[in-house]
Parts: sequence; C-alpha cells; structure tokens
Amino acid sequence: MAAALQYAGLLLGGLGMVGTLAVTIMPQWKVSAFIGSNIVVFESLWEGLWMSCRSHTNLRLQCKVYDSLLALPPDLQAARGLMCAASALAVPALLLAGLGMRCSRCAGDDGKAKGPVLLTAGLLFIVVGVVVLTPVSWVASSIVTDFYNPTLDDGRKRELGEALYLGWVTALLLVAGGALLSCSSYVGAEGRTYKYSVPARRTAPGSSAAEKRALSAHSRSQYV
Repeated sequence: MAAALQYAGLLLGGLGMVGTLAVTIMPQWKVSAFIGSNIVVFESLWEGLWMSCRSHTNLRLQCKVYDSLLALPPDLQAARGLMCAASALAVPALLLAGLGMRCSRCAGDDGKAKGPVLLTAGLLFIVVGVVVLTPVSWVASSIVTDFYNPTLDDGRKRELGEALYLGWVTALLLVAGGALLSCSSYVGAEGRTYKYSVPARRTAPGSSAAEKRALSAHSRSQYV
C-alpha cells in the first residue's frame, strides 16, 4: 500500500513540476478577445510572463521579449515572481521524493530516515501547488474584471489563455501528489514490523540445586 502511494505521488509530483515549468514559459496567459468592434480574426495576441506574441492565420508567429519588468501590468509582475519561486521549489521537491522512495538506495535502507524525507517532499509539493494557484487565479480574476469593465476599450480586453487552464490542472496535480507522499510516509511508518528477541528462560537457584542432588542420588543408587 505504501509503495503504491509513493509511486502515485511521485508521478503526480513529476507531472506537476513539468506543468509548472510549462506554465512559466508559455505566453498564452492573456489572449485577445474578439468582441464588439474588435472583429479582426486573422490574428490573435498573446501576453505571457516573458514575452508577447502575435499569431497570424498563415501560421506565422512573432514574439517580442519585454524590455523591462516594469512594462508588465501588476498582476503579471507578481505572477512572474511567484512562478519562478514555484519552479525553484518544485525541483528539490521532486529530488527529495526520489530519495525517499522505498526502492531508492541513496538514503540507505533505513525506513525511519526515509519517512521524514517523503513527508518533506510532500509538503513542498503542496506549497508549490498553492504558489502556482495564487498567480493563476489572480491573473484570471483580473482578466474577468477587465472584460466586464464598461469603461475599457474592446481592443484592450483579454480572455483566459491556455496557460491559466494548465496552471489550474498543475496546481491540482501538485497538491494531490504532495498529499499522497505525505500519506505514504505515515503509512510506511505504521506498517513497519519490529523484531524482538525472546529472553532466555531463567531457572531459580533452588530448583537447580535440587536437580543436582537428585542426579547425584540417582547415580549412587545405580552404583550400589
């Protein structure tokens, strides 16, 4: 049971780490909305954490890296910092999870030492999931608020991009993987068996002396 939880948690955590890196790199955080007078459908605009891209119908993609962090809106500035922190935490979390696996020999065969390692990895994955969920939800809320703002031009309104949907799935995978790893550390600790040595049977001093006298009497009777 503990091994199955460990493998499932490691798999979900690994997928969550890959998703975290992908969400950080993807430019589809905000995509152009085709509403009102903004009916230009032969191209779409993407806004990400690192660059903005313009996609044309003839499969031509033009991207430009932001000249400065200050050129980003406040929500994307905070999202960049939080996603970088999540990516930095996801890598050691996956390494700790690999070290704490039952099949791993890096930390030895001591189950007591691997339990805290797995618990630490699980908690790190949960923290990474919360960190990923925060900027994704923040940017999504900002997009929805601007979309229904009547004072904002239609050309400046945006819709939810693919990176946000992937971010929600990634946060779910990270939290689920961290919970499984934490549970596996507890189940492994409860399921261990300990060997106890049975103490040798001791005899009373009086009984041993009586046995010796009986043996000596028996030997003298045989001699007679």
